[in-house]
Amino acid sequence: MIILGLDTCLDACSVAVLENGVVRAQASHPMGRGHQEAIAPLTAEVMARAGLAFPDLDRIGVTIGPGSFTGLRVGLAFAKGLGAALGLPVAGIGTLAALAEPLEDDLVFAAIDARRGQIYLQAFARGRPLMAADALDVTTAAARVAELSGGRQAVLIGSGAALLAELMPAARLVSAPACDPAAVARLAAAQASPPAPRPLYLRAPDARLPGGAPGPDMA
Repeated sequence: MIILGLDTCLDACSVAVLENGVVRAQASHPMGRGHQEAIAPLTAEVMARAGLAFPDLDRIGVTIGPGSFTGLRVGLAFAKGLGAALGLPVAGIGTLAALAEPLEDDLVFAAIDARRGQIYLQAFARGRPLMAADALDVTTAAARVAELSGGRQAVLIGSGAALLAELMPAARLVSAPACDPAAVARLAAAQASPPAPRPLYLRAPDARLPGGAPGPDMA
């Protein structure tokens, strides 16, 4: 099975192609904005480096959030358009699950800095989610990590990890400003019959800060 993995939810535009679980080619360009202009040419570049044509694909995997509201819409729209053009299934992959997937630890907490004093958090035991993705204030998120850890060392990954580590100095941090697109592809391959992907919003994307100023582009 040949899978295309895409991520535009965080601070990178990332693409990978896997064939039977082996990475054929991948690329990740750090960026906070500009995903819409970057995703199509980067995907074409990765496919060419893999020596594959788009009709060779069997499935597409794409991150659906939480993350940048604009970014997740860009990735999802591109994946669905490409899937429709090629007649391929598109699997929606949670950003937090994709962050945690490469780690082999028994217990992993994926955390994204949601700004405004909040963290998007989800816990996984060997890839199995222990809680639904949630938007929590930092103190509550740290308490949730401590509760689920049960005295074990917490393993934290993602842009929100450092915020949690301030309250949990014994935790082990893993740097990951964005998802590994190969992890997105592996998770997509594992879905037996992927449903139509939908964006995962943990808070209203049109929230506004005090005084009427637009809030951060995180949903």
